[in-house]
Amino acid sequence: MKIAVLDIGGTSIKAGTYENGSLRDCREFATDAYLGGESVMRKAIGILKGCCGFERIGISTAGQVDSSAGVIRFANSNIPGYTGTRIRDIMEKEFRVPVAVENDVNAAALGEAAFGAGQSFRDFLMLTYGTGVGGAVVMDGGIYTGGSFSAGEVGGMVVHGGQRDAEADIFSGCYERYASVTALVNAAGKLDASLTDGRHIFARIGEPQIRETVDSWIDEILYGLITLIHIFNPPCVILGGGVMSQTYIIEEIRKKLGKQIMPSFRDVVILPAQLKNTAGLLGAGKCAEGADTLHGK
Repeated sequence: MKIAVLDIGGTSIKAGTYENGSLRDCREFATDAYLGGESVMRKAIGILKGCCGFERIGISTAGQVDSSAGVIRFANSNIPGYTGTRIRDIMEKEFRVPVAVENDVNAAALGEAAFGAGQSFRDFLMLTYGTGVGGAVVMDGGIYTGGSFSAGEVGGMVVHGGQRDAEADIFSGCYERYASVTALVNAAGKLDASLTDGRHIFARIGEPQIRETVDSWIDEILYGLITLIHIFNPPCVILGGGVMSQTYIIEEIRKKLGKQIMPSFRDVVILPAQLKNTAGLLGAGKCAEGADTLHGK
């Protein structure tokens, strides 16, 4: 079965064809998210029109997604006007094939479950670190969605209560503000304004001040992991996002974590994600395999 797959992010839209567990014809396009949700949908349709002969569509996307209806429940200002977008209805009306829509971190977790770091585990947590911090809860091989399809919003954990001012900023004092790559870059930028991304920072990890900054950031990552591990008791936690390809981070987390969690929780396995930029596309393909019904009749 040939499935057209998209991974819609705030910066880029990745596209490809999923068939028998493999991806082909992968391409990448600028999202131009500042133009708003309607523009993003027009671009997505245009990309799909460049694909031929597909029988279903799988879409991984930024935002909180009602996967049963294929609707964006909430999206932040990175894609203006995206909240409420009925992606499945739009795509099924346009292409007349079944469509599955899933949140991007959930889709990545499903990709890792089927083809990557999660293959040996029926249950695991996945966290992704980038502009913000995203999360997914995999239980018995599927996504735990919560009461309103928004479970896994780990970036909203309050880790610094003294900095909390929800009226001014709903994420004030929250994990995302301290453990994201954005937070790392902001901290490193105070030492040297040329340190604008993780790659440049880790290229200078041998410098004492840079290492100290990175180590403080890793401690922030640990605060969230300690809480989640004690709540869920997962056999495995998978850490994703481009920065997690740095072995220093994973090694430091493994070294420090055991000292900060109860002995009965220390069997947890910490793994870096394996699939990198293809995880969302593969997860979208897995979701679409189960999309047997055309709703937009």
